[in-house]
Amino acid sequence: MLNVGASPASLSKAAVRIIGIDPGSLRTGYGIIESDASGQLLHVAHGCLNVSGQPFLERIGAIYRGLKQVIGDTQPNVAAIEQVFMARNADSALKLGQARGAALVALLEAGLPVHEYTALQIKKAAVGGGHAAKEQVQSMVRWLLKLNENPQADAADALACAICHAHHASTRQRWQLAVSR
Repeated sequence: MLNVGASPASLSKAAVRIIGIDPGSLRTGYGIIESDASGQLLHVAHGCLNVSGQPFLERIGAIYRGLKQVIGDTQPNVAAIEQVFMARNADSALKLGQARGAALVALLEAGLPVHEYTALQIKKAAVGGGHAAKEQVQSMVRWLLKLNENPQADAADALACAICHAHHASTRQRWQLAVSR
């Protein structure tokens, strides 16, 4: 499901289109935003690849193919993906790692620079606190991107990942300007 916001004619020529990915072996969220030089954010699209109910290897293939299609449709310039740092058990961690791998292959095959962020970094950037609840992330993403309703949780996490990258990239750019003066 691709929930589209902005048209391809976006913020400005200087805007960067960012795809954020919240990997999961049952649902992989994605969110695409644009960020201009002033830090203004614009929602482009978001959705969730729901692959539950399929055999595991088919889910991995569906994640890869689904993200490849989203990348082709939305043409991002850069990618941000959540790092996996813990899971409830070893089997879950392995499956999550494989789903994340399928997402990474789709991003890298498209030639996108990939940036990784922890859940703590993502929540701090989007909500202001690293231990925010899913509902807080959904509400803040809705507010920051001026959406009509809260996005589904996995899509909200993906949009928050893209927002995190936009904030980090903007800060990095300001530091580089300050150093070069």
